[in-house]
This record gives sequence, C-alpha cells and structure tokens, in this order.
Amino acid sequence: MMWVAALSGVAAVPAAAQVTPHGGIDLTTDERRRGLSWSEGRAAASAWGRLDLPAGFDLGARVTTTRGDARHGGAEAVIEPTLGYVRDVGGLRIDGFVTGHVFTGGVGGLNYVEGGAGASYTLGPAEVGAEARYAPAQDAIGGDDLYLGMRARVGIPATPWTVTASAGRSTGDVRDPVRAARLRPAGRYHDWSLGVQRITGPLTLGVTYTGTDIGDDGPAASPFAVRRHAGDRIAARVSLGF
Repeated sequence: MMWVAALSGVAAVPAAAQVTPHGGIDLTTDERRRGLSWSEGRAAASAWGRLDLPAGFDLGARVTTTRGDARHGGAEAVIEPTLGYVRDVGGLRIDGFVTGHVFTGGVGGLNYVEGGAGASYTLGPAEVGAEARYAPAQDAIGGDDLYLGMRARVGIPATPWTVTASAGRSTGDVRDPVRAARLRPAGRYHDWSLGVQRITGPLTLGVTYTGTDIGDDGPAASPFAVRRHAGDRIAARVSLGF
C-alpha cells in the first residue's frame, strides 16, 4: 500500500536529517466534512500523527470513527494516510497532498484516493486561502469528484479566540449515480461554515456551524446519500495536540 511504502522511505532518511513528530486527538459531536456528516450525525473521535520531513515534506495518518455511517457502507472507522508538502514564500504558504481513505467494517468497495493543492496568505492575525481537491474516477465514489473552496481565519488580538469561515463547491462526472451520492448526495452542491475557536497552548475548543444547499428530504435514490445529515448543523470539537 502507498502508506506502507512511504513509511519505509522514512526509515531511509539519514540520521542527520531533521524529522519532527507531531500528533493529537480530537473529539467532536459530529464529524462533518464539506457540510456532510461522516459519523451518522453522532459523536466521533480521531487520533492523528505526522512526521515533518526535510525539504518541506510530511508523512502522516489519521484514524476517525465513522459510527457505522451509511454514507460509507456502515464502516466503523476510516484510516487516512497522507503524504504532504508545504512551502513558505514570504507570507504565502503553498501546500499539496495525496491521501487515501481506507474504511474498516463496511460492506462493499469503499476505499478511494484523492489529492489536492492550496495556497494561503497571512497578514497580521488574518489568513485567507483557496484550495482544490480532486479524486479521480473510482468505482467507490461512482465517478470523479472535484472540490473548490475558500477559507479564512482571523485571530482576535490579545485574546485566545479565532474566527473561521469557509465556502466551497463540489462537482464531478457521474458513472454510477448510487455510488456518486456518497460525496454529492444531490449532485453538484455548495457548502459553507462559520466557527469560533479558543486556542490555549495545545488545547483547542471550537464550535462550528456548517450548511449546504442540499435539502434534508427528497427521494432516497441511493443508500449512500444520507441527506438527513447534509443540512444545517452545529458541532462542537475539542482537540489536544502535541
């Protein structure tokens, strides 16, 4: 597997090269991504680790509980190995990644791969950015999937509070309408979010509102659509990093 090969490569990094480990755990009332629940609308937990490698590369993995979510065939968890790259040029940060989504405990072919790139600019306490994520055509997602998004965050000076916002659009070709509903329950759609975080050292507390232009009701054209968990929601999250 891709992540096994990547881990083998880490072992070959010369001892003199700097490798910095990071990790953390998250608890949330609802694991939401691009406005969709990945945990059947219920509480979820995740743990992650990352090795910062020389020349701007990093290698990591995240494990998140999906609570038998019908969107992912009843899977209980998703494992996401990632190879990333980050480069800072003045106040501009450029990043890219390739990640796998490996689901455990689900029924049917569920795993898929996507990659992406983004750029963000920091000026004082504010940061704005744009990103593109693309999953090439795969049976597990019934075609391909393209996500274009914008994001922003502003730290409130002299306080531990940060305000975040994002907006995006998901599109793609459909080869299998049943499977394509996993990532796009009603075809093309828009999502948005607005949140607030309190960051004190390694601890982050946050509350985020997410919304989409997908209705909660509608014909059940696919068991993967789970439209009831694609509307407006508020989720809380606590994260501890090290």
